[in-house]
Amino acid sequence: MKQELEAIREKAMRELEEAKGQQVLESLRIQYLGKKGELTSILKQMGSLSAEERPKIGQLANEIRAFIEQDLVKRAAELKEEETARRLEKEKIDVTMPGTRHELGHKHPLSIELDAIKEIFVGMGFEIVEGPEVEYDYYNFEALNIPKDHPARDTQDTFYINDNILLRTQTSPVQVRVMEKQKPPIRIISPGRVYRSDAVDATHSPLFHQIEGLVVDKGITFADLKGTLETFVKRMYGEDSVVRFRPHHFPFTEPSAEVDVQCFNCHGEGCRLCKGEGWIEILGCGMVHPKVLSNCGIDPEVYSGFALGMGLERVVMRKYSIDDMRLFYENDVRFLRQF
Repeated sequence: MKQELEAIREKAMRELEEAKGQQVLESLRIQYLGKKGELTSILKQMGSLSAEERPKIGQLANEIRAFIEQDLVKRAAELKEEETARRLEKEKIDVTMPGTRHELGHKHPLSIELDAIKEIFVGMGFEIVEGPEVEYDYYNFEALNIPKDHPARDTQDTFYINDNILLRTQTSPVQVRVMEKQKPPIRIISPGRVYRSDAVDATHSPLFHQIEGLVVDKGITFADLKGTLETFVKRMYGEDSVVRFRPHHFPFTEPSAEVDVQCFNCHGEGCRLCKGEGWIEILGCGMVHPKVLSNCGIDPEVYSGFALGMGLERVVMRKYSIDDMRLFYENDVRFLRQF
């Protein structure tokens, strides 16, 4: 039995030195010191020894048990130290290497100019109001004096969820909702995404952005509209900008006008940018139609107002001489870096 115990010591010492991981150490502990381990099996045979041999063998078995336990602890510490050294080597940082530059993004050109437009109108006392992009037919058309059989619907063909719900073609429904809930005076702008069933090309997109303005109060005239837009254009394009109003027709305003800005490239002489006309159209406007006021519960005999609407993409394209609106949506970094 003594020889068997010495053999267990030698074998355990050799295997512990060769152990390469904590799991191997645990397996060796169970193999030698577990309830069914090799050392335990030897001790179970102690009953067959004589009274003289039993103390000597018992003492030797305890020494071997202590030896194995000590070697287990020692080898575990060594393995932990080796693992730490490997990890430090792997995670070592060469502080002399140049760092990696992290490129910072910036606002999209549409967002840049939208913020500028908001700042201009807020400076004139306007409030910014937003509304749903999925809208009722009533708010998008009928409340704006565009009944179901009106030809103006042909130019604002959009995407319908059902017969009464659609993706809004303009942000004018926000104006209607405000007039229904708020008594004059009203002075708001309503920016947001709008949708129309247009084929994608250099000047059209089924999704674009619109900014509309509305003022309703007692004694509002076309002169107030003209002064507001001239102030906006001069702050947007420069104090030397020249504005022109042309008669037009919108179902929800009367009288109505298109607003042009003198081409800032040729100053009215005609060039490629303005297609030889000397002027660039930027928005539509007019005095709020009395029927629209009545639909919203506002007495047109007491109150009057003006409305204006512009396409954000068109304003930005004119400002930066961009000739294809698809560039705004393609996320080409080469284009976006210019802003």
